Amino acid sequence: MTVVPIDDDVAPSGPISRREVRIREVEVCGTAVRTAVWPGSAAHTPLLLFNGIGASFELLAPFADAVGDIEVIAFDVPGAGGSQLPKLPYRLSTLAVLVSKMLDELGFGQVDVLGVSWGGAAAQQFALQNPRRCRRLVLAATSPGVLMVPPKPAVLAALMTPRRFNDPEYRRRIAGTIYGGRAAEGSAAVDRFRRTSHRGYLLQQFALAGWSSLPWLALLRQPTLIIAGSDDPIIPLVNARILARLIRRSRLLVVDDGHLFLISAAAWTGRVVREFLVGAQPR
Repeated sequence: MTVVPIDDDVAPSGPISRREVRIREVEVCGTAVRTAVWPGSAAHTPLLLFNGIGASFELLAPFADAVGDIEVIAFDVPGAGGSQLPKLPYRLSTLAVLVSKMLDELGFGQVDVLGVSWGGAAAQQFALQNPRRCRRLVLAATSPGVLMVPPKPAVLAALMTPRRFNDPEYRRRIAGTIYGGRAAEGSAAVDRFRRTSHRGYLLQQFALAGWSSLPWLALLRQPTLIIAGSDDPIIPLVNARILARLIRRSRLLVVDDGHLFLISAAAWTGRVVREFLVGAQPR
């Protein structure tokens, strides 16, 4: 196995992004959804980001900066960040419908899709339901759902509540245990987390409950880049290997970091993802 070393880190900053970013609220399926668009070149397919559980799109701003002139679309999942709590519980399949309608409202057609952690599951579901709209797929620090190889019980227990978002001292204390990699060395990435809603967090857990992509991963036709951390306590590396084995047009890249490499190694990850998205069509 080849593990790619990285050498960049991201410190917290005042403005959300070095790039221009347009933030607006759109109403989709009766829910107010907070969105962000980093404008880019019309020569490239826009990139849609699915974030991790409980996170607002500000967390991914360093990555959006790092992909250069690719237009980037991000949003807060209903109940997370600045998006309205949904009136009813939802599943990943209904979230995929909501996101497609959100793209319509924002004026986007075909997109590339990147999902990280919880958002990686949502990205897989979106790609399945929107085979023409989703051109290429990037799966970062994610798994095939409930049939994954699980983390250790102590890590799983820490993920059951949003305390790591809402209690900075607790988050810093457990960062190395649950995130691994650079977080264990005091990476500034953990300081980018923002408070999140308890109810919204619970709804995101419900959306994933019982969900697995294993039965249909072979149906995905999008060229897919899978990136995984070599030291990821939340999503053990073997899960990325399973995804790479079952998604036909995929390749796996392992980075020498933990669960938060999309932030702690934003410059490196952005460069790798950009090369995949703007390069020749993978076979």
